[in-house]
Amino acid sequence: MKAQDNDRKEMKGCEIAIRCLEMANVKTIFAYPGGASMELHQALQNSSIRVILPRHEQGGAFAAGGFARASGETGVCMATSGPGATNLITGIADAYMDSIPMVAITGQVTSKLIGRNAFQEIDIIGVTRPIVKHSYLVLDAMDIPAVFAEAFHLANSGRPGPVVIDLPKNVQQQICVPEFVEKKTRRSYCPDHSIDPKDIEKVLDAIRKCSRPCIYFGGGIITSDASDELRKFAEDFNIPAVSTFMGLGAMPCGHPLYLDWLGMHGTVYANNAANECDLLIALGARFDDRVTGPTNTFATGAKVVHVDIDRSELNKNIKADIGIVANVKDFLKSLNKAPVKKEYSEWIAKIEKWRSDFPLSIRKSEKIQSQYVIRELDRLTESKAIIVTGVGQHQMWSGQFYKYQFPRQFISSGGLGAMGFGLPSAIGAKIAKPESLVINIDGDGSFQMNIQELGTLHAEEIDIKMVILNNQHLGMVAQWEDRFYGSKRGNTVLKSNFVDRPYPDFVGIAKGYLIPGREVYCKDELEDAIKEMLASKGPFLLDVHVEYQDHVLPMIAPGKSYKDIIIE
Repeated sequence: MKAQDNDRKEMKGCEIAIRCLEMANVKTIFAYPGGASMELHQALQNSSIRVILPRHEQGGAFAAGGFARASGETGVCMATSGPGATNLITGIADAYMDSIPMVAITGQVTSKLIGRNAFQEIDIIGVTRPIVKHSYLVLDAMDIPAVFAEAFHLANSGRPGPVVIDLPKNVQQQICVPEFVEKKTRRSYCPDHSIDPKDIEKVLDAIRKCSRPCIYFGGGIITSDASDELRKFAEDFNIPAVSTFMGLGAMPCGHPLYLDWLGMHGTVYANNAANECDLLIALGARFDDRVTGPTNTFATGAKVVHVDIDRSELNKNIKADIGIVANVKDFLKSLNKAPVKKEYSEWIAKIEKWRSDFPLSIRKSEKIQSQYVIRELDRLTESKAIIVTGVGQHQMWSGQFYKYQFPRQFISSGGLGAMGFGLPSAIGAKIAKPESLVINIDGDGSFQMNIQELGTLHAEEIDIKMVILNNQHLGMVAQWEDRFYGSKRGNTVLKSNFVDRPYPDFVGIAKGYLIPGREVYCKDELEDAIKEMLASKGPFLLDVHVEYQDHVLPMIAPGKSYKDIIIE
């Protein structure tokens, strides 16, 4: 489809690329310049697109992902060739694992030098091929409009994911008269998501015949904007529901039919419900190993309905008795037209007993505990903040003790589990949702991996609140050492033996970036410190010193089933 564009004039390839971003309604790009991308940055100076300069390309990629997770729009990041491009890889892989729409643009050496090991040349197409939805090496500026239109369509359609566009410098400099397009799709890319009425009837029949149903939903509910339909389905059919970690927020915590999340660190009652049901209705979830454990022990007595937009997910990990390729929102709309409501009195009573017998709890202590900090944050923010985490124990506790009420409220690295995710992703989330309170809950290990993005916070005046749960350990790895390696420490202690205080001084580092902060050592200081942070204008860092003492529980050890869950 051709765009109605009266500006038929000669343009440089770099100018064409930026015009394509504008046509794709891109308002913000996270971009770090270099020799092979300078032309693009020069063209951006004549554009209304806001350029956020991260302090590291990985930070830019995570920020683009955080923007996409918070908004549902396609995040865009850009880097130069060679090391700039390779620094994007972890953020691209994170987007791939969690099905996040992203377009990553990389500069490349002049096309005649490709394949000659030129300065800062890397085959970024080859390097990223396993972790992208598609990739393009553009060798003619005339192809730029079609490539960009197709890339944005691919990134945020079907099952979303990252797309890479590699632009050699000579193509950026090439002058031509472009022909812009509004939309372009590949003939080979035509996913069919139409709903077959026979499939709806099969599911309804399975519900009529079951006595212990359970809904198991994942991030696909949030991606497809199907939270309202999910809640209506659960309520109208009176079926209890469990979520994956990535599904947090799709049903409000505290809803009587929502049993929290299941899996390795999920609740006992969620794991029991999913495994002991006789009908498991999986919606936008992929049966990953952290949920199922050994697949031959998962939900062995259940008939499985699996609805997913990606055909390759059906029967990949768990065999589906009824497998349906569909947009889960459309599927639920169709299903909700004919509700089958039953009481399931015995089943729900059993679930409520599990919930009563095995609640999430915090042991009594005079010391500050990470779980207590998160619970206080939840109370003082009235469960309304967007929470962005790093990766580790604090990530799991953030999933357990903050009471999420709406979709896209919880932002975390699920499939990849990438440390360093928290701070830059919070930057992206705040730019996507400028009126929302955005809090980065991080560990001292994870925070240090992209600590340089404090510079981005100050320079771009981004109002993020940061809470570091500082236990001087790589807490989750240390927990595994405690459980499976006799507490033998294998390089998991982060404190310094040469100073008599926690190391490093995060508040001092923040001060160097002109960001205020405060340390908390005592439990009775915590509430006042959180209130100070929340009342502050601009970014604020709260360094809360917690001892390494608690393990994330419940826990299902690797290779074990839900029956082997550890609760103490």
